Amino acid sequence: MGALLHKERSEGSVSNAEVWTLCSEFAQLESLGSKRVLAIIPDHTRTAPVDLMFRTLYALLGSKPGRLDFLIALGTHPPMSELAIDKRLGLAPGERAQRYGNVRVFNHHWNDPKSLATIGTLSAEQVTRLSRDRIHHSVNVTINSLVLEYDLLLVVGPTFPHEVVGFSGGNKYFFPGISGPEILDMFHWLGALITNPAIIGVKETPVRAVVDAAAELIPVPKLCISLVMGPAGLAGIYCGSPEEAWSAAADHSARIHVIRKEKPFEKVLSCAPAMYDELWTAGKAAYKLEPVVATGGELIIYAPHLSEISQTHGAFIRRVGYHVRDYFTKQMHSFANIPRSVLAHSTHVKGVGTFEAGVEKPRMKVTLATRIPREVCHAINLGYADPASIRPEQWEGREGEGVLLVPKAGETLYRLQNDPFITQ
Repeated sequence: MGALLHKERSEGSVSNAEVWTLCSEFAQLESLGSKRVLAIIPDHTRTAPVDLMFRTLYALLGSKPGRLDFLIALGTHPPMSELAIDKRLGLAPGERAQRYGNVRVFNHHWNDPKSLATIGTLSAEQVTRLSRDRIHHSVNVTINSLVLEYDLLLVVGPTFPHEVVGFSGGNKYFFPGISGPEILDMFHWLGALITNPAIIGVKETPVRAVVDAAAELIPVPKLCISLVMGPAGLAGIYCGSPEEAWSAAADHSARIHVIRKEKPFEKVLSCAPAMYDELWTAGKAAYKLEPVVATGGELIIYAPHLSEISQTHGAFIRRVGYHVRDYFTKQMHSFANIPRSVLAHSTHVKGVGTFEAGVEKPRMKVTLATRIPREVCHAINLGYADPASIRPEQWEGREGEGVLLVPKAGETLYRLQNDPFITQ
């Protein structure tokens, strides 16, 4: 791979023509048209011009001697329907079959052994070193077996501050994006041990080190087109190896996706957009705001459209509820049969706190203003508010009162100027 190819804007957005020119140069430089390329893309829970990238890549590669297919990096998210896939690609119903019939689009199935391949192991010694002495067992590395059928893997997706790895993007599209359950669970639990406010928006983290080490085991060449979204649209596009494209995108994301506040807030109304259709993903409305909630304050996840905890993990979450990290670490024997990724999600939503002498003390109160009933909220150890009783416009302009409204939460990180959480 040669020098990183990129285009970015400090104001406005990168134009479609600029995207075409850059991707065309990248495709020629890497001889993409002669290879069987599997593009790995995000699902609907990530803001990105996937439709533009789909059309651009197809125009460049779709009629070439190789082939071009797409795999959706779902992690443990539910599979997308054909209609949802068409919407993600910016296509009308039936258009994919008519105009792009030579392109296949696959959902990832994280928990189907028949769709996974083992490509190696991270030894106990490696894991201990990479995790900075937090986890000490070996981890089998499994990945969607489709990757072994192609000459090149091309990650295409955005980079944002992320609660588990620091910044999303790059090799994270492989692990946990298209991985199997063992490394997926280990990945999330390591992030939970560090805690969300200590890792989110931090570039070099133990979790990123694990992700990159696992990616080294993939026996297929890898490239990446990292995207950075700004207020006006696409603010940056970076083409290169997953490591170098992600690194540049993470630097850009850190400049535009982190808002600093002088003082913490007693009340935060964090409005989750419709693309988060279950609490498993709408939890991002808590992750991105936790660092600016005052100790003893309240964070309200406002999502009147939301009625589901998690299609995939709901039964486990109802069983254990939402708790601070130490609630689990100090009695792990009681949760031996619960996936670590579920425990991690639980701690990330609940936030940091303590568990001493059997008493749990969260640092903040987390309340759901959703269609999830009051009794369910209480059963899973979260607060309840009737979403009909909340008028977001009444929260506007009240920062001086210790009240913060975030109209579209989940991708922009809020931190204090003098941040007490980052210790890495």
